[in-house]
Amino acid sequence: MDIALAVVAALFFALGTVLQQKAGLDEPVEGSSAGLLLQMVRRPMWLAGIAADGLGFAAQFVALAVGRVAVVQPLLVLSVVFALPLGARLTSQRVTRLDIGAAIVVTLGLVAFLAIADPHGGRDDAPVGDWLVTGLVCAAVIVPLVVASRRLAGAAARAATLGACTGILFGLSAALTSVVGHRFDDGILEVFTGWPLYALLVVGYASMTFSQLSLQTGALAPAVATQMTLDPVTSLVLAVTLLQESLDSSALDLVATVVALGLVLAGVAVLARSQQEAEAQAAPSPS
Repeated sequence: MDIALAVVAALFFALGTVLQQKAGLDEPVEGSSAGLLLQMVRRPMWLAGIAADGLGFAAQFVALAVGRVAVVQPLLVLSVVFALPLGARLTSQRVTRLDIGAAIVVTLGLVAFLAIADPHGGRDDAPVGDWLVTGLVCAAVIVPLVVASRRLAGAAARAATLGACTGILFGLSAALTSVVGHRFDDGILEVFTGWPLYALLVVGYASMTFSQLSLQTGALAPAVATQMTLDPVTSLVLAVTLLQESLDSSALDLVATVVALGLVLAGVAVLARSQQEAEAQAAPSPS
């Protein structure tokens, strides 16, 4: 059930990304990042993208409540595969043989990862001290990236750094979502009186902001590639270290798992670059 729900979530997230990106590029916004979402909320296309993201999050939430972070989050990489037909439909994106091949590689890599790594075990929550350490580590990585993004001149470099921030926050959000979902087993009061729900809201808002900022640069390839790379990587690290989920740990299994993930990430990079090229062709030429 968790695998099916993760696939459904990936489909809705793909739709949300395509719609939000279209809204941002059709009418670029100006001003500080703090007010970015307030400007975008006035656009119907962007709101439709947020609605799709909401449906995706609902499916992801249930998947994480009944399954494992190490299973659900890597499967969300399929959103970049689903973005191909959606992009072709909504933005007239041309799907090439290379795109199809990369999509197949991503899909087969994910299947191989789940079959070889066989994630299992884990705990529903972690001590507050472990969460504090996790938050500090994430902040220690994200803050320098944010500072760097403000000093970089190239759109691709800014998109990559902001996309990296987004991917890390997506992974952290997944871990928090899993904890909140499991708290429903103890009753609705436990959910609203505990800190994880409010931490999830803060991290979720931050991840949405960074995601839109990375797409707003217009450099879709590095934005999508870094988001989709660091999301499953961060999720796997947190699943193993924070939530104590286990992967098959023999030397051969470890090598095969790394190879499978490498194929997935390579396919994601190809698809992200293809989407970037499609956007460049679709963009109006300066008069």
